[in-house]
Parts: sequence; structure tokens; C-alpha cells
Amino acid sequence: MSDGMEQQATMADVEHVRSAASRLKEEIRKTIVGQEEVVDQTLMAIFCRGHAVVVGVPGLAKTLLISTLAKTLSLQFSRIQFTPDLMPSDITGTEVIQEDKTTGHRQLRFVRGPIFGNIILADEVNRTPPKTQAALLEAMQERHVTVGGIQHDLPNPFFVLATQNPIEQEGTYPLPEAQLDRFMFQIQISYPTASEEEEIVKRSATRGANVTQPVLGAPDIKKVQDLVRAMPAPDHVIRYALRLVRATRVKEPMDGGVKRPKLVEAYLQWGAGPRASEFLILAAKARAILTGATHVTPEHVRQVAKPVLRHRLMTNFNAEADQVTTDAIVENLVKEIPVDGSTALERKQMNEVLR
Repeated sequence: MSDGMEQQATMADVEHVRSAASRLKEEIRKTIVGQEEVVDQTLMAIFCRGHAVVVGVPGLAKTLLISTLAKTLSLQFSRIQFTPDLMPSDITGTEVIQEDKTTGHRQLRFVRGPIFGNIILADEVNRTPPKTQAALLEAMQERHVTVGGIQHDLPNPFFVLATQNPIEQEGTYPLPEAQLDRFMFQIQISYPTASEEEEIVKRSATRGANVTQPVLGAPDIKKVQDLVRAMPAPDHVIRYALRLVRATRVKEPMDGGVKRPKLVEAYLQWGAGPRASEFLILAAKARAILTGATHVTPEHVRQVAKPVLRHRLMTNFNAEADQVTTDAIVENLVKEIPVDGSTALERKQMNEVLR
């Protein structure tokens, strides 16, 4: 795939990716019990060259999941434990003075930090001050670090998974909405079911018996990433994604006569920005490929709406008082915003697709 942006996704390409993803999940299941949706969303983020923030209480195998995923992808894994005294140089690396023992000459040498990996687990990212958080987010955005005026490129592929603990907020520095917006997904990890937890307990005494085998390497992942971006997205699907995002902007008028859902008007203070529209389509492309489709449909957009939008919506006091979550608002949004469009032309295009 020399030019993934121009190449059209063929059925053979899609089947190859779907088969590879199936093998990845099979290897992950040797170590991780359940969490199917979490695994799918993590894979989608990687296939889209995106980053994700994971929210879940302690003990739900967030670290084990990501380290296992790194092994199945045959990628370098780095874990950074964020603490209140962590400095930016502890992440990016620093310059040290090195002396040549033969000549006695001294020179500066750059020592790479843990950010120089393919998959980075930023554990409890909200426990470190904003200055260090900003260093990580800059590396995510620019995919390089600058130390001593010299730019150092990060490895490719490069993926950051940041974790946050939702129940212990004392002494933390929560990421502001503008910084959360840089993460493609916010992935929610919930407690396992009774049967899953029973299986976890049974496996805990024999962990290590199943060795995770690598399925894809870095070159394969780059090809998949190119294929995802080459997946065609029809105009009516793009317009549907735009309607979803623009409906969250309560201070802006709606387009084309579409009515804003009452739940959105009552409980949202600020809506999602243009990044949400971009990530909705990109994530829908990845979802389409993982389900074996060769083009994107509105249903694929619906399936990724929660992880893309939940951290981009700012609720008001009424939502907090009535215990209305952003997930509930997204569910209502997907239910109320029409799929077939607000114009006759869009309805005609949808009918042609569904015919």
C-alpha cells in the first residue's frame, strides 16, 4: 500500500484486516477475560492512529490489557506511572554530560525517556501536574519531542493509552476539556460479570500457562492504518455524523430544520468541536472494517458515538442534579437525530443505499 489515502478498500483487504483482528482478540482472550467492547475500541483507536483515555476503577486489568495488546502487536510497550512529582523530562528524556575516557572530551548526549515506545500506558494521568500532562499531550499531537532545541521523532506507530480513576479525585489534576479533546476515544471499563469474574479467579492460579503470541508487526499495522483511511465514507454518512455533532452545540442554531433533542437542550452547557466530526467518521471506518464491510454506514457511526463524544460534552448543573450522564445524552442524540437526513436529496441518497 504505497498510497493508502488513494487506494480503495477491496473485499480481500477488508477480510484480511478482519481476520487479523479476530486473531488478535483470540490471543488477548488467553489472558483477558471479557471486555470485548473495550478491546474493540482500543484496536479501533490504534488502527486510526489515535489515542484513548480509559476510565475505570482500580483492579480491572487496564495495565494487563494494554501490555497484552502490545505483545500481540509485537510492539514496544512502555508504562509511565504518573505521580505528583513527575517532571516533563522524566517522560521525554534529558541531556546528560558524557566524557570520552580516551580524550577527556565532554559532550552532551540525549538519553531517551519512556515516551519513546510504540504503545505508551500513561497510568493515572490525572495524578501529575498540568506541566507534565502538557508534555505528554504535546508528544501525542506532534509525535516528536524537542530537547535542547533538537527535535527527536517518536517511533511509528505511536499510541498513548491514558488511564484515570473516576472514584479517587483527591490530590489530582483532572485533564481539562480542551486536552481531553485530543484523545480520540474515552473508553469505559466496567466490572466483569459474575461468570467472567469466576473465570478470572480460576485463571489467576495458573496465569502464565498461556503465552501470548505476536500476530501483527509494525509494518502490518501501518498498512491497516492506511486501509482505514482509504475506506470510502458516503456523503450522506458524513452529513449524519455532522448532524450528531452539531446538535450538541446548544448555543448554535440547528441546520436544515432538524430539531435538537430536548435532553440535549436541558442538560448540555457546551458541545463537541470539529475534532468530534473527524473522529466519528474515522472511527466508523475502523468499525466498518472490523465488521467486514467495505463501506461506512450510519449504523457504524452510531456504534462509535459514545466513545467519541462522551468526553467532549460539558454538562450543566441540571445534569449533575438529575444524575444525567453524557452517555445518556449521546443515547438520546442517536435516537432522536434522523439518519435519513433533513433534505429530499439526502433522503433519496439513503433510499438508494438501502435499496
